[in-house]
Amino acid sequence: MVGGIMMVVAISAFIVVHEAGHYWAARATGMKATEFFLGFGPRLWSFRRGETEFGVKALLFGGYVRIAGMSIGERIDPADAGRAYREQPFWKKSVVVLSGVTLNLLTAYLLLFGLFWYSGAAELTTAVERVSPEISPGVPSPASVAGVLDGDVMTAIDGVALDGWEQAVQLIMSRPGETVTLEVVRDGLPRSLTATLGSYHPQTGEAVGFLGVSPVARRVSIGPITAAGRAAVAEWAILSGALDAIARIVRPGSLLELGGVLAGQSDVPEEIRPVSPIGLVRIGSQASEVGIGNIIFILAVVNVTLALFNSVPLYPLDGGHFVVALYEKVTGRRVDHRNLVPIAALVVLFMLFLGLVAIVLDIVNPLTL
Repeated sequence: MVGGIMMVVAISAFIVVHEAGHYWAARATGMKATEFFLGFGPRLWSFRRGETEFGVKALLFGGYVRIAGMSIGERIDPADAGRAYREQPFWKKSVVVLSGVTLNLLTAYLLLFGLFWYSGAAELTTAVERVSPEISPGVPSPASVAGVLDGDVMTAIDGVALDGWEQAVQLIMSRPGETVTLEVVRDGLPRSLTATLGSYHPQTGEAVGFLGVSPVARRVSIGPITAAGRAAVAEWAILSGALDAIARIVRPGSLLELGGVLAGQSDVPEEIRPVSPIGLVRIGSQASEVGIGNIIFILAVVNVTLALFNSVPLYPLDGGHFVVALYEKVTGRRVDHRNLVPIAALVVLFMLFLGLVAIVLDIVNPLTL
């Protein structure tokens, strides 16, 4: 329950961060921001500070900052002349529309950086976590035949001292079918075992040596520079994965499968399943089972997904606003925003479709980590 509440607060905060990027950028570039709201629909609570009304609306499925001259068909008050979005140069428009996405990506990075710096990294050791008893029914593993036991610490293979798990794997894999002398430490005492390595890779079928043990992993501290590098690598991996997911979802076959959800079909492949705030709250409620580290990682994924979704170059998303500004900059022609109405309507309908499918799935087929 507490984890679910934390997830609601976190997602709301991320939306506010995104919109705050637009708000601050608008203020910094001299534009007029008239509204800053979390949610859509009827006002629940608001207050005014300066020329901006801040508040919360009933439907907490997003948020927005209203900037004078940015909406389709909006008439600009003569008093706001020179401060409307559509009157600004390309660079100012770009800063405003891309600032929300930038803050979401930065938030994801900081979450990952903090996670890696705090929790450190897993290091595989040469201590044996578990000996596989068999490689197939009735066929014992080389390790079990040699007498390796759980808890043994491998120290050398054929006289080559081991300085880590990776070295041990390389030595074992390079000697398929060979008989080797395995030095281990058991209960503080050295022992010498003879093992005939296997010679088959279960995934590739390639002739590589294997022993049949899994290593003990231990947590080691890492410095801020290493954590920063790992956070960058992890965020890039999340970005790539999210792009692949979006590409899979918008395929015609995937959309047909998702449409089937509204007709009562709830068996949707995980790789194209959208997740609603309801599902994210449920994930948060499982924090005690999956660990706070995994929840923080999921929050980073949420931020990256928010950034990518808003970057889609279709009006009225942030990416769509950027494309319109770029078109006007390149061609020198002003876009008639009335022509963007059909695109905006299709995008909104698609968002409603995905949101409804996600909500139905999260109710009838809840996510379980």
